[in-house]
Amino acid sequence: MKPLEGRRILLCEDHDINATVTIEMLEKGGAVVERAWNGAEGVRMFSESEPGYFRAILMDVRMPQMDGLAATRTIRAMDREDAAKIPIVAMTVNFCDEDIQASLDSGMNAHLIKPVEPKEIYELLDSMTKAF
Repeated sequence: MKPLEGRRILLCEDHDINATVTIEMLEKGGAVVERAWNGAEGVRMFSESEPGYFRAILMDVRMPQMDGLAATRTIRAMDREDAAKIPIVAMTVNFCDEDIQASLDSGMNAHLIKPVEPKEIYELLDSMTKAF
């Protein structure tokens, strides 16, 4: 059994190589992945989806048009039943305490440092999306 079997994940990532690696890793774990090229597109994709369509969002912090922190704040402020509770995870190269705190302060649930190991992301997303 794959740990993320059938769970739909929204990946907000502007770098093609990072997106390709992450998508392949998540799909090997059984997830269904949809990609947004920046924070603004991620907000649009989430807002246009049915509540519960996405089980989690993986959010790069530094992206063009709208960064991941602003995108997370925008999603959390939406008037829909899943906006406040969908797991949103930062995936970034930023690792200092201030960066981690900024991610959490924006409304993200966790902060992963790139490159992310498959076991780490599978376990985190499995635990976060089981109840969601």
